[in-house]
Amino acid sequence: MTLRKQVKKWVAGLAVVSMATASSSLVQAAPETYTIDTKGAHAFVQFRVKHLGYSWLYGRFNDFSGDFVYDAENPAANKVNVVLNMASVDSAHAERDKHIRSGDFFEVDKYKQATFASTSYKKIDDSKGMLTGDLTLFGKTKSISFEVEHVGGGADPWGGYRQGFEGKVVINPADWGKDFSKKLGPALTEVELTLSVEGIRQK
Repeated sequence: MTLRKQVKKWVAGLAVVSMATASSSLVQAAPETYTIDTKGAHAFVQFRVKHLGYSWLYGRFNDFSGDFVYDAENPAANKVNVVLNMASVDSAHAERDKHIRSGDFFEVDKYKQATFASTSYKKIDDSKGMLTGDLTLFGKTKSISFEVEHVGGGADPWGGYRQGFEGKVVINPADWGKDFSKKLGPALTEVELTLSVEGIRQK
């Protein structure tokens, strides 16, 4: 084989490798949609509030659903949507939960759902970002921002692929028209929310 033919062969080989690499990069860069794994109990919406300013009261919402888009190469494309059943509140005390669902607090007969729909995501570092979105609560919608952390991602034992995130935010229900401090004192002006989700990549 002549030198010229060898050079042509090398160039052709390099072109094939470059095309394959570019194609692979395009595939990896594509945004992926994940369904939040609520059926497997690998996702949680939890809260805590101060009781009279003396201690913390913890609770969660047992019924919610949602999905998120994750793009490792283009974080600005990341987004999440969550729908929460307000009647599913659970503070590990049946009588208290009944009161929370009543007109004194959540009015679940009137406000059955709370929703969050993200509007932007800004990368902070390789594992953290600032998520902004619209929280609809008690019939009112307000924009909130909070930091989220990418906990991890990879293949699962059942042939799927998962990603996990966690975010925390402090809200004042009075901003959505519900001033609980009038009933339980000034200590109950803030609610700390934690959203911890594990999503299964849609095929």
